[in-house]
Amino acid sequence: MKLFADNPFRLKSALQDSVLYSEALRVAKAIAELPLRYPKQKPRAWLVGGFARDMLLGIPSKDIDIEVFGVSAEDLEALLETLYPNKVHVVGKAFGTLKVFLSPAGDLDISLPRRESKIGSGHRGFEVKSDPLLTPEEAARRRDFTINAISFDPLAQKWLDPFKGKQDLEKRLLRIVDETTFTEDPLRVYRGIQFAARFELSLEKKTFSLMKKLVEEQALRELSPERVTEELRKLLLQAKRPSIGFELMRELGIISNTYPELALLQRTKQEPEWHPEGDVWIHTMMVIDAAANIIHDPERDFSEKECLQIMLGALCHDLGKPSTTKPGEKHGVPRIRSLGHEAAGEEPTRTLLATWRFGDDVLAGALLGTLRHLQPGMIWFALERGQLTEEQYVNAVRKLVKNAFPVSWRVLLAIAEADFRGRLLPEATEPYLAGEKFAKTVAQYHFGAAPKKPLVQGQDLLELGLKPGPHFSELIATVEEARDHGEITTRAEGLAFVKKHLKKF
Repeated sequence: MKLFADNPFRLKSALQDSVLYSEALRVAKAIAELPLRYPKQKPRAWLVGGFARDMLLGIPSKDIDIEVFGVSAEDLEALLETLYPNKVHVVGKAFGTLKVFLSPAGDLDISLPRRESKIGSGHRGFEVKSDPLLTPEEAARRRDFTINAISFDPLAQKWLDPFKGKQDLEKRLLRIVDETTFTEDPLRVYRGIQFAARFELSLEKKTFSLMKKLVEEQALRELSPERVTEELRKLLLQAKRPSIGFELMRELGIISNTYPELALLQRTKQEPEWHPEGDVWIHTMMVIDAAANIIHDPERDFSEKECLQIMLGALCHDLGKPSTTKPGEKHGVPRIRSLGHEAAGEEPTRTLLATWRFGDDVLAGALLGTLRHLQPGMIWFALERGQLTEEQYVNAVRKLVKNAFPVSWRVLLAIAEADFRGRLLPEATEPYLAGEKFAKTVAQYHFGAAPKKPLVQGQDLLELGLKPGPHFSELIATVEEARDHGEITTRAEGLAFVKKHLKKF
């Protein structure tokens, strides 16, 4: 991997355009001007962790981690309050961690170097003490991977890389810093997985063995769902090929050990005519990569919530296949069928997502993908084959948009497109015509504006001379049911339908 920072002119130009970097430089200058409190350690600020790593890769960041040496916690807080009145938040007073909110530019995370020791189970089972006398080299040793143990001095414009993290980045290698400190927090296994996916890195042999050992020893079971969810969020939203992370989870034994709903996909075959790529696991990995490509398309303009709905919908869309896949035949030829796998996928989707904490809105999107991912393609094929008229197709689109609500129809279409592209068929790289037709229809008939608006409403019934009552909602629901079946399509037809069926109410 060619590092961005190998070209100092490109790096300098990029940093000059960074508001966050300018503020970090301001903090570093102010810290360097503080009086000497500790004879063996001059006041100094280093840019560390993810920001230093991303500087090397040329990746813009919304946060900067600054580690301050030779300064007491009290002096650091006082200095920052002077520089940024009313913008400083003390995150960890006991060990000198502060955050400066500079939105929309981003945040500065500023901390003193600290020593950590494991004293109990869980992520809270640590004793943490700040130590301003630690050297930058000593402080770097507590970091998880060498690519995160790189530091940058913004005043001297020099790098500190005691564990050869730059070299590992160039080799696309993920390697632990220290075996003892690494095992103290098993969340680092999930961190390693999302780093490997985001930066497309291979695990160094010793690192892989250590992570696998932690999985086999059930160490990951002490992790809270919230902490695991945050690492998976980064994997799903930031990796261009999230399959790298899930394949690594499979190789480490996490899938078979923790997520049986996904493990079953590896043992479920598919019909070669439609899925020449192989089993459902292989197909799902291709689908989540296709979904990642969709959400990273700036023209799509999905929100973060929608991106998560799409990614988890893609991950879960075929969870119903293991329970429904059976041998069959067509015209006397043996076939593999998975009839009803959409509905059968609801329960395993709910079970899998219950192990994480993405929220009900994201669950709704994933369920939509599971239950309806085939439908945009099916109605398009029916139209193309003459099985649906144009009018019937329009009504089918309207019904799908309505049933998807409050999840956006665009989320459903993205999951369906990812499913279409996640297979080794020539047409998988061609334009997604079913989606193009669907989107044009939504725009033409304004279905996206008010997908839940009934054809006939309460005011219409009053104008027909009906008296308000509980029968209003039942009558409107009957009209909508007839509409869904294509029996009526306009308000006038809806009113005529009401007059015809008034005796029933």
